[in-house]
Amino acid sequence: MCGRFYLDVPADELMSHFGLELVPTLEPRYNIAPSQSVPAILDTARGRELRMLRWGLIPFWAKDEKIGYRTINARAETVDSKPAFRDAFRHRRCLIPASGFYEWQAGADGKQPYCIHPSKGSLFAFAGLYEHWRDGTGNRIDSCTILVTRANDRIQTVHDRMPVILSPENYGAWLDPQTQDPAILKPLLLPAPADQVDLHAVSIRVNSPKHDDPSCIAPLS
Repeated sequence: MCGRFYLDVPADELMSHFGLELVPTLEPRYNIAPSQSVPAILDTARGRELRMLRWGLIPFWAKDEKIGYRTINARAETVDSKPAFRDAFRHRRCLIPASGFYEWQAGADGKQPYCIHPSKGSLFAFAGLYEHWRDGTGNRIDSCTILVTRANDRIQTVHDRMPVILSPENYGAWLDPQTQDPAILKPLLLPAPADQVDLHAVSIRVNSPKHDDPSCIAPLS
């Protein structure tokens, strides 16, 4: 799964990388956790836009928002058939920018967190889905999930799953709302090549989302 990530690149880099006209001021975040607001790139009638979405997808048919705590990730293998995700998979796909993410390696002395980041460049683009939901009083929540797949050989030393990381040449196909055929979309949901990621152990400070500063990504001495 992917339960924590970080984003610390400047706005102009986001604009250039994703072809955006405007990016709001974003403070660097080093320990983004579920239920928090995360930036996402959507294909809208006005072109590509960055919007803030709550992490944890709430299906349009949900009775309450608590389901979002169980839907922070969608498995690539079943995303087109699971009721919580299948409609969004066909109609509401997004990119979620990240400088890197965290996974925990189980060991005899507990779980050791690792920071996983690009081996080249400074950005990942996670494949995501988004949804619109309203409660009984009409209050609207826009939410999202991150797709996950099997880990590549590099990450498998730490964990057996990883986020789906899309390459720039596939951004357009993933975002295009006119593309709805799983036979076209699902082949995009493969593990990123092992040589595109690097990793290092970090402090257990990252275990708590209360800690959100550059020390979260610092290599463990």
